[in-house]
Amino acid sequence: MRTLVVSAFVSLDGVMEAPGGEPGYRNSGWTFRDVAFDPAAYELKGREQHETAALLLGRRSYEAFAPVWPTMDEFAGYNSMPRYVVSTTLDGDDKRWPATVLRSIDEVRRLKEGDGGPIAVHGSATLGAALADAGLVDRYHLLVFPLLLGAGKRLFSQTDKDATKLVLVEHEVYNNGIQKQVLDVQR
Repeated sequence: MRTLVVSAFVSLDGVMEAPGGEPGYRNSGWTFRDVAFDPAAYELKGREQHETAALLLGRRSYEAFAPVWPTMDEFAGYNSMPRYVVSTTLDGDDKRWPATVLRSIDEVRRLKEGDGGPIAVHGSATLGAALADAGLVDRYHLLVFPLLLGAGKRLFSQTDKDATKLVLVEHEVYNNGIQKQVLDVQR
């Protein structure tokens, strides 16, 4: 069985929307606009590319990344690995950044049950919450920014469910206040 890792930039109050400057969100660009840059805080992001065997995205994140990531040298690892996008509405993949389209969480479950290395989920707030609610997430890679953003898409759903126990397996606090938290889901 493959490990499913949700990787996210989040504010202290759990908002993950528009960290890179995506239009339409009041606090868009909060990761670089409101917190001083410290390259050490992003070591985890580089390591993820070497540890990941496949990338899984929701439709909106895929459509935002597809025109940009293929041209970025810092994402060469992601550009060369298999990609999957979960969507019930996408007609096909973007030829600039091909991906296999999965139509349901059950298809993700079957992918996870197969052979291969870890699968990483980036961005994809709706997908990440659905995967967590379905009990498919094995690990979280979080960079928690010292900000309260209030409104915005959140990392976790508000579904009424039993508690999910997490084990902190790696952490660090950087000079700019960002906290790295690597948490395993305890089953």
